[in-house]
Amino acid sequence: MSPWQQRPPNASAAGGMGPRGNGTGRAAERGSAVSVAIPLTMMLTGVVGNALAMLLVSRSYRAKGSRRKRSFLLCIGSLALTDMLGQLLTSPIVISVYLSGRPWAAMDPSGRLCDFFGFSMTVFGLCPLLIASAMAVERALAIRAPHWYASHMSPRATERGLAAIWAAGVAFALLPLAGLGRYALQWPGTWCFISTAGGSAFAAAFAALGLLSLVVTGACNLATIEALVSRCRAKASAAHPSSQWGRITMETLIQLLGIMCVLSACWSPLLITMLRMISEHTAEPCRGGSGESQRWELRRECNLSLTAVRLASLNQILDPWVYLLLRKILLRKFCQAASAMSKCSNAECRDRSITLAEEIQRTAA
Repeated sequence: MSPWQQRPPNASAAGGMGPRGNGTGRAAERGSAVSVAIPLTMMLTGVVGNALAMLLVSRSYRAKGSRRKRSFLLCIGSLALTDMLGQLLTSPIVISVYLSGRPWAAMDPSGRLCDFFGFSMTVFGLCPLLIASAMAVERALAIRAPHWYASHMSPRATERGLAAIWAAGVAFALLPLAGLGRYALQWPGTWCFISTAGGSAFAAAFAALGLLSLVVTGACNLATIEALVSRCRAKASAAHPSSQWGRITMETLIQLLGIMCVLSACWSPLLITMLRMISEHTAEPCRGGSGESQRWELRRECNLSLTAVRLASLNQILDPWVYLLLRKILLRKFCQAASAMSKCSNAECRDRSITLAEEIQRTAA
């Protein structure tokens, strides 16, 4: 998902959409290198981050002591692969349309490219949300039901679950081919997504599934935090209190809260905006209106919608850092802070700087 291009200030907001939604206004001029640098930088950052995450996951998965965390690693790797494919399939199209200096209708008279772009946006928007929910459920089961988790959760079961998520995402995105919903060109004429015109049930279903995924992720993460805090208190009151559990609990709490904040901040604006447009039966709001004040309001509304989609696209870039790449960095910082307070040795701190996922999985089992 990468609709990062925007019309130049002198572009008309009123002439942007045709009957199908194919743009007729021109994109920015070729000399606007600063504008092109934005989506190009975002694409490269997302691809590099997700590729690095998959490399680290692959190395950890092949390690001898990784058997207990393979389900978690499969989810992380699948999320990184999904995000990277979304970047590779959508960003080049956006950049090409912008650099061509031609309207979308001239490049895509049949509308098939628009359908493909909307399909890709839907698949690679919905699947990461569902995978994030699956990861939250996996963590909650590992902490709250360790015995059930050990006997039922296997890499093969995880692979089947991830395949089901992918199949469900693709099947949902293909619904417009059966006449249930449609994809249309969106403001500012360089990307396509689900049309919300006429209170689309397809758009409402996408928004509802997305919000449900956010709720499930938040609920499972909170359940995981509550279980860890309870177990930490139990160990603290035991005859031999464990300071390690207190450290693990604090690190997990911070990371899970960070995951929830990133997901909510990136996706809630788009999903809520879609539901609002559907409930108000907003039909192609970016075509323009009569009167300068009305055009200004429409332009502001369109820019707000574009910002919401950009935030959702940003989630693909942040995912590998939130879930994996920043983990060792954060744990090292936490260890340094703990070292200053407890005056532990550097060697002891280095021993404690292992991945959070491995430590939680080992303790849960």
